[in-house]
Amino acid sequence: MIQQLKIFCGLIGCCLSASSVQAQAKQNVPPVVHSVIGTKTDVNNGEMTLTLVDKKQAFNWSDKKTLDKNINSPKSVNITHDGKKFYVNSLEGCATVVYDMATGKRLKVITYQFDDSYSSLWSPVSSFFPFTHYTKNLNTFAGKPVESCFSHNGRYLWIPFYRRTYDINAQDPSALAVIDTQNDTIIKLMETGPLPKMIACSPDNHYIAVTHWGNNTVGLIDCSSDNPADWKYTDKLVIDKELILNFSLTTPVNRDSDSGYCLRGTVFTPDSNYLLIGCMSGANGIAVIDMKTHKYLGRITGMMANLRHMLIHDGWLYLSINNSGNVQRIKLDTILDVARKMNGKNAVLNGWQTCKVAAGARTIVISPSGRYIFAACNVDSKLCIVDTRTMKMIGSAPVDSYPVGLDISRDGKTIIVTSQGRGENKGGNAVNIFHIDYRNPEPAPAEIIPLYRQDADSTQATSFFLDAGLYLKG
Repeated sequence: MIQQLKIFCGLIGCCLSASSVQAQAKQNVPPVVHSVIGTKTDVNNGEMTLTLVDKKQAFNWSDKKTLDKNINSPKSVNITHDGKKFYVNSLEGCATVVYDMATGKRLKVITYQFDDSYSSLWSPVSSFFPFTHYTKNLNTFAGKPVESCFSHNGRYLWIPFYRRTYDINAQDPSALAVIDTQNDTIIKLMETGPLPKMIACSPDNHYIAVTHWGNNTVGLIDCSSDNPADWKYTDKLVIDKELILNFSLTTPVNRDSDSGYCLRGTVFTPDSNYLLIGCMSGANGIAVIDMKTHKYLGRITGMMANLRHMLIHDGWLYLSINNSGNVQRIKLDTILDVARKMNGKNAVLNGWQTCKVAAGARTIVISPSGRYIFAACNVDSKLCIVDTRTMKMIGSAPVDSYPVGLDISRDGKTIIVTSQGRGENKGGNAVNIFHIDYRNPEPAPAEIIPLYRQDADSTQATSFFLDAGLYLKG
């Protein structure tokens, strides 16, 4: 009973088993709520207004205007750099749904039902993630998409799968798909470690980091080439200790909590020199990796426990703290000063600024100016807004129950929230699309600045582009 309550309270954040959902029904679970198109939320006496302009949902099949049966526990959303499309990862639907931003029309459903017909798309198997429990038909499965990131200036979208569907306890390698956003087709498949959740691209477009919730490891993929055939794993990094997984092949266990540090938030520093990984459970803190040496340096602690998501903007590192419902930040230079001195030893860092939002703070995004943080708060079913000038919460907008993922357009005018499903009509199963009006307009989308990296074996500098609109001119 206690463990089930912890699951509900948002200690972690992923798909729940049917038995867990049934047990939750006996707890004091907040009522399921659903937002209404046209609802306007005034924030801080007109400083901004959020209007719910559209939604996609799979809980009310009589509402044909908003119904999309492909929305089955949507986990995350990504808006393209040009603002023309957005991608919703339908976790339990084993699909990514593509929509037109201007019209809201569904453009395509990219399904993840793999068999031998996809054999030509698989990258050669690396030595980093061996199968230890399954031996037959390894590449015949359905994939449950979790998070995503863009690379190559938005050309490619990388999507890891929570597990291969035959692997009931997520203890053998999972996989990821790479989508070409020009035609929305799968162009490459690669194995991952057990239970990948977060994925990130370095600002110099050299590496993809795949963070494995399941066993305290991180995979590094060299994606620097413009040719997808050249992309390959170069390293597997271990955060303190790699878990040895040996669960039942027939009886499910709760892998959402029985997973060591539960690695989650993942972000590269703007210079691509360090990779920061949030430890959501266990020892807590931020694991620091030196990207020049691919060496794990240790963990930084001192922030609140249950760190879920991280982002960097304008010299600040921001965190969402899931269980207690907070947003914290600290100067990035402070993190970097500590990182340079760690050399394998953990460090406690004080001086975090904290803003209380609402219970179950999951994904956070920031407006183009850096003035506002938006937080999807799962337990309280709210989209909370934080003024970064004061680190105070200035308002919130209602969303469908169990919001978990969100993204904001590069012009700051559109924010999209995904609300997870929990059992039969026991959760959101919805995507909420808001238009934002600001009293003081956000700056126009900044120019994307190319970075240049000198290849070790070449005298020619190669141009790469920044990812996700987080590191922009101005």
